[in-house]
Amino acid sequence: MTKDLSLPLPLPLRHIAIIMDGNGRWARSQGKIRSEGHRRGAETVREIVTESVKLGLEQLTLYCFSSENWKRPESELQALMFLLEHFMISERELMIRQNVRLKIIGRKEGIPASAIKEMELSQEITSQNTGLTLCLAINYGSRQEIVDAVRNIARRVVNGEITAAEIDQKITESYFSESLYTAGMPDPDLLIRTAGELRLSNYLLWQLSYAEIWVTECCWPEFNISLFHQAITDYAQRTRRFGAVVE
Repeated sequence: MTKDLSLPLPLPLRHIAIIMDGNGRWARSQGKIRSEGHRRGAETVREIVTESVKLGLEQLTLYCFSSENWKRPESELQALMFLLEHFMISERELMIRQNVRLKIIGRKEGIPASAIKEMELSQEITSQNTGLTLCLAINYGSRQEIVDAVRNIARRVVNGEITAAEIDQKITESYFSESLYTAGMPDPDLLIRTAGELRLSNYLLWQLSYAEIWVTECCWPEFNISLFHQAITDYAQRTRRFGAVVE
């Protein structure tokens, strides 16, 4: 595999989702503290976002911080929140130059107010950009997303926006999709997971229903453009059937 991807993006490849796993394991293998793994992982994010822009990808969604990650040691959580705020500030100018539109999904509870302020500012400043949509899943859990969608739909029924007689007709898969955090976004075509784990970890469970999955043993801080290209090339060689028979 060469470093340069000679072929255009295979179709249909609009949206790549990534579970960026292994920051802590990489740090431990290097004799460093876990926060150093997260810092190095942020550098990898910059590299992969920049390459996604060059390739003309429509959307890249990154699993940055799950709703289960609050179980980690307080010192690590503080480092992660600092890194989150710093990333919003330090990468803002680059996102503007690269015509990247930032979207953030997940709940705000627990996120420091200063970080929320920078997150909202970056989203506002990049909202009119027309290139790559960079979606960051922060304090995100797919089950909570689905529960929130059900609650919102239930409120619409209670408020009379949908009558009981209209439920079967109106509440379709498409309607439900538009009630999720990811409303208006295409479903991922390809899921990449680093560090060799073979599970979804409560990530985009509804949206990944028909995504192709590509896993590497490489930890996220070591993930690079060459591996990114390899994942895309492998995806291009697969046949997506969506339950049908392809002759």
